[in-house]
Amino acid sequence: MQRVFKIGLLGSGYMGRTHSFSVLSIPYHYLGCEFGGRYVSVCSSTEESAQRAACQLGIEKSTANEDDIINDPDIDVVDICTPNIYHFETAKKAILAGKHVLCEKPLAINAQQALELDRLAKDAFEKNGQVCGMVFNNRHLSAVRRARELVEKGNLGRILSFDFKYLHNSCVDPKRSPGWKQNADICGAGTLFDLGAHVVDLCRHLCGEFASVYAKEQIAFPTHRLADGTEWHTNADEAAYITATMKCGAVGTITAGKISVGENDGLTFSVYGTRGAIKFDLMEPNWLHFYDADAAGGDHGGMCGFTRIECVGRYAAPGGQFPSSKAPSGWLRGHIGSMYSYLNAIYKGVPASPSFEDGALAQIVLDAAHRSHVMGNEIIID
Repeated sequence: MQRVFKIGLLGSGYMGRTHSFSVLSIPYHYLGCEFGGRYVSVCSSTEESAQRAACQLGIEKSTANEDDIINDPDIDVVDICTPNIYHFETAKKAILAGKHVLCEKPLAINAQQALELDRLAKDAFEKNGQVCGMVFNNRHLSAVRRARELVEKGNLGRILSFDFKYLHNSCVDPKRSPGWKQNADICGAGTLFDLGAHVVDLCRHLCGEFASVYAKEQIAFPTHRLADGTEWHTNADEAAYITATMKCGAVGTITAGKISVGENDGLTFSVYGTRGAIKFDLMEPNWLHFYDADAAGGDHGGMCGFTRIECVGRYAAPGGQFPSSKAPSGWLRGHIGSMYSYLNAIYKGVPASPSFEDGALAQIVLDAAHRSHVMGNEIIID
């Protein structure tokens, strides 16, 4: 008999809908899966918006008070999809209430908060088997999983350099009303904490731990117009540029920006080693490009050059059966894999990957990058 975990959703916006869709999709993409998830309650900022979300997402209960979900004995998992500033207190309450906790990135708005949550999460797992996980969904794309395999098997050799970018165009229009992700009072730091959290995590995932960062943030449009026509003075970065040195000795760049005209969801990375290299572009998510420095050369190039690996929908069992493993992949597939991986960790009674520790380590790097911008110098990461 399948085990079904009952989930309470905190936040009914874009990511809340994404998580709900992803959990509902697990039985289709992971055939014969012995567990599943069901959202049984949703919390939003008002009773009206909560009721509307419950109706749209097919969720039984709704509330404007997150404590109703956190203290509900019928709920197994608390899924946090609220703005950054609320993550720390909410996650802390949920852990102390005995819940499994899944949190959207970033884990908190500073390293001190993130490290405390990591400590609480580890204690809760050791004592009660509570599983706390992060939503770094891009780790679960098939091409990124293949990239990780190549790195772990040594196909790249010693990593020498890298370039990670996440580019949007959402801040290039000063007439567009800014959302909470452009308000440092709510998000902690703008694009650095939003898109930057993804690329910092991917860099850690593929290149190891950070040794130092030197960063510069940018505000291209100092003022925007709110919906009521009043002027908003921008207080959060619209782009961030990081030069990073890793503990393995590699040096590279990380860019997170929302002022890139022409970009849609421009997540790309390149990693270069002594024996090979990899390249990825989220706008073409079915392919990982791999260069093997040991490939035989010869007249007309021989076998040298980047090989385009067809990752498409190929996932290890029980994944990869629906749709066909030959079918194209996409952004949502990473979220489905993320939710499957997290619930699978609860089912097996093992720590989640990515974990709150991954969230905390990413937060340390993000904090260091922000301090580097403020202070104007390189920051060493202990």
